[in-house]
Amino acid sequence: MTTPPDMTTPPSTALAPAHAPALGTRLTLRDASVGREGTAVLDGLELDIAPGEILTVVGPSGCGKSTLLRTLAGLLPPLGGEVTQDGSPITAPDAERALIFQDDALLPWRTLRANVELPLAIKGLRRTERRSKAESWLERVGLGGHGATLPHRVSGGQPQRVQLARALAGEPRAVLMDEPFGALDAQTRAGMQQLLADVLRGTGATVVFVTHDVDEALFLGDRVALLGTGTGRVPRVLDVPRPRDRTAHGDPATVELRRTVLTSLGT
Repeated sequence: MTTPPDMTTPPSTALAPAHAPALGTRLTLRDASVGREGTAVLDGLELDIAPGEILTVVGPSGCGKSTLLRTLAGLLPPLGGEVTQDGSPITAPDAERALIFQDDALLPWRTLRANVELPLAIKGLRRTERRSKAESWLERVGLGGHGATLPHRVSGGQPQRVQLARALAGEPRAVLMDEPFGALDAQTRAGMQQLLADVLRGTGATVVFVTHDVDEALFLGDRVALLGTGTGRVPRVLDVPRPRDRTAHGDPATVELRRTVLTSLGT
C-alpha cells in the first residue's frame, strides 16, 4: 500500500489558491417537503443557503439529512414546495453541484489522475489541460506525484483526498458532502477537516456538509442547521463563532453553541 502523507497537518500547497475562485450559488428551500416514494421525511422546510457559505447539517439518524442533500443535488425530486438554485427549480443533477459521499466512489480501473480528470473530460477540456488541472489539484490535496497510482494502492484518507480533488477540479458552484469523513479514524479525520477548510478557501463554492459529529460541524460550518426527527420540523439555523480555530473550542460562545447543538440531539 502507498504510505499516506501525514494526516494531522494539511499540505502547504492547499493554502495557495491555484485557480480562479468559483462563483458560489444560492440554494433555497421554501415550504419544501422531501422524501422518497411519496413519503415525506421532512416537511415545511425553510432554508436559505447563501453563496459561498459553508452550512453544516446535524441531526439524529433517520431525520432526513441525506435525503435533504440528495434533493439539493437533484437526485430526488421534492414532494412539495420549492427547491431552487439561484431562483431556478432543481429538477435533475447538474455539474454545478458536486456530490461527495462517505464511500470514496473512485473508479478502480482509472488512476488517481484519471479519476480527477473525469469531470473535466465531461466538460470537454482538451487532454493536456485536463492533465494539468488534475495534477494541480492532486498537488493541492497532498498527493502530488501519485497521479499514476490506482485507487486500490492508496489507503487512509487518501481516497477522500482524491474525491475532494475530483469534485473541486470541475469548479462546481456548490459542493454537497454526505459524511465524507465518517469512516476515518480520529487523527485522519481531523487532518481531512483542516485540509477541506484550507482547500475551500478562495474557491467561492457554496458547501452543504452533513455530519453526525458536532465538533466537526462547529469547526467547518459558518452556520449549523439542526434537523429534528419526523415531519413538520423546520431546521433551527445557528451562526458559528469565528475565526475558525481548533484552539477556540473552549471559548464561552463555542461552548454554549456546542451545548445547544447537543441538547437538540437529545444527548
